[in-house]
Amino acid sequence: MSETTVPATPATAPAAPSRSRLLRGRGARIPLGALQILLGLFYVFASALPKLLANPSAAEAFDKLGWGSTGMYIIGTLELAGGVALLIPLLSSVAAVALSALMVGAFIVNVTAVHGPYVATPLILIVPLALIAWARRSHNAELVRLVRRRA
Repeated sequence: MSETTVPATPATAPAAPSRSRLLRGRGARIPLGALQILLGLFYVFASALPKLLANPSAAEAFDKLGWGSTGMYIIGTLELAGGVALLIPLLSSVAAVALSALMVGAFIVNVTAVHGPYVATPLILIVPLALIAWARRSHNAELVRLVRRRA
């Protein structure tokens, strides 16, 4: 008589950690926080301030697009708000999504109107922004609860 046995798995074996749990561990929180700070500072100082201070190269680029100083100030303000919001834990996920949407628009403008050497830059920035939005998505529920409580 032949018996087929299935190896028994111990009931006390630890379950494999989920991916979202891995990103919430201390080992991932620190680099993710550093990435948020780096991107926040980039958007505030390297991207928004030249527009808000009417740097000649930024003004020239927006004039070529036909958007003028109004468009430049609007985009600069959105980038400034997004960069600052990336540094606020409760707003980091929403800010990353909003900045990603802004980068999609920047990519489309670069491809269709500018044809410049920096076409890929917005797409490159979307990758870490998407990572932040996904890893910090639990903040969205907190934010919704806070807004509902105040409304």
